[in-house]
Amino acid sequence: MINSHNPQKFTGHTQLKTSPFFERTSKLNQSQEWRRWGGYLAATQYDLHHDNEYFAIRTKAALLDVSPLYKYSIKGPDAQSFMDRMVTRNINICEIGQVMYTPWCNEKGKVIDDGTVQHLGENNFRLTSAEPNLTWLLDNSSGMNVNIKDDSNNIAALALQGPNSRDILNCISSKSLNNLKFFRLINTKLNGIPVTISRTGYTGDLGYEIWVDPSKSIEIWDMLIKSGKSYGITPVGLNALDISRIEASLILLDVDYISSKHALIENRKSSPYELGLDWTVKMKGNDFIGKKALELEKKSPSNWKFRGIEIQWESLEKEYKKVGLPPGLPSMAWRTSTPLYFKNKQVGYATSGCWSPILKCYIALAHIHADYADINSCLDFEIKVEHFRKLTPAIVVETPFYNPKRKTSCPN
Repeated sequence: MINSHNPQKFTGHTQLKTSPFFERTSKLNQSQEWRRWGGYLAATQYDLHHDNEYFAIRTKAALLDVSPLYKYSIKGPDAQSFMDRMVTRNINICEIGQVMYTPWCNEKGKVIDDGTVQHLGENNFRLTSAEPNLTWLLDNSSGMNVNIKDDSNNIAALALQGPNSRDILNCISSKSLNNLKFFRLINTKLNGIPVTISRTGYTGDLGYEIWVDPSKSIEIWDMLIKSGKSYGITPVGLNALDISRIEASLILLDVDYISSKHALIENRKSSPYELGLDWTVKMKGNDFIGKKALELEKKSPSNWKFRGIEIQWESLEKEYKKVGLPPGLPSMAWRTSTPLYFKNKQVGYATSGCWSPILKCYIALAHIHADYADINSCLDFEIKVEHFRKLTPAIVVETPFYNPKRKTSCPN
C-alpha cells in the first residue's frame, strides 16, 4: 500500500519540483490542473473529468505517478534493530522480499506518519513516507551502526493498479508476477530495464508499484502505455485516487489525522488505536518508540474509534425534495470536517467522503466517540441544503467499504 498521500492545491507561488515522468504527464494533462504533493507538481486529473480515470482503477488499469513519495534507504549491521525500534510492526519477522505497512509514533504513542517498510536484502530496508522524516530517523539512530539516506530523488515510482495490471506487467516482465503475493516484492526486468516491483498500492485493488532509476523513467512509462493499450491502461490523477482510497478505507495524513509533529494541541493527535490501526501494533518482542504509552492505552481504551459511515439515500433525497431539488452529491471526494450527531449531541466528525460510483452509495470515514461507534449504530450526518444546515441519517458500517478478492489473490 502506498503510504498516505497529502496533495495540496497548487497556487503557483512556490517553485515546485517536477517528477521524472513530467515530460509525459505534462503533455497528457488536458486540464493543466495540478496540486502540490511532497514538493512536486502532481496531476489532479488528465481528462477534463476524473470519471474515466476512476473506472480505469476499478475495471481496467490505472497508471499513477507516485514519485513524490519520500523514500529512505536504511542499511548497515543494525538496520533491522533500528527499524524494529522505529515502527510499531515487528520488523524481526519481516522476510527479505516482504513489505509491511506501518505507522510510527512519538514517545506518547501518537502517530507521526505512516508508510511502508520494504525489506530489500540483508540489512537493507527502504521506508516510504508522506512527509519528510530524515531528521527523526537520524535523531533516533544515535549509537547504532546504520546508514540512513534520503533516496527520494534517486528512485522514480509508478503505481499500476486495477484488474488488468498483472496481465500488462506479465507481457513485459522477465519474471512472471502470477505468484507474487500481496505485500511482497521482486526484482525483475521490464524489457531489459531493471526494476523492483512490489504488490502494493493505495487503491484497495489488485495493483503494483514499480521502483526504477529515474534515468529510465520515460522508457518505462512508454513501455507500460504501449503494453497496456489493449488492456485499457489510463493515466490517472489524484482526484480518482482519492475516491478509490476512501472506498478502500485508507487513511490520509493531514486529512484523516494530523501528524503528532505538527499538531498544535494534544486533542489533534491520534494513536494507532484511534485510527483503526490496532492490527499494526505488535507488543511482543520489539521495544518500539511509544510502546509504553500504547500498552497503557490498550488496558484503558481510547474514547475514540475510526469508522466508516454510509449516509442513507432515502432520507438524503427527502431533504432535497423538500426544496424542489434533486439530491446534491459530491462529484469529487471531499476533505472537510463534518459533524456527526446522536440526538442532537455531537459525537464525532467525518474527515473525508465521496459518492462511490461502484458501490452506488454515499460513504465517509469518521472519528466517532467509542460509546456511539458500534457497527450498525445510526447517527446524524450534517449536510447543507440550499444554504441551510440539515441532519440526515448515517449508519456506522464495516470497513473497508470495497475489498475485492483479486486484491490479495493469485491466479495459481
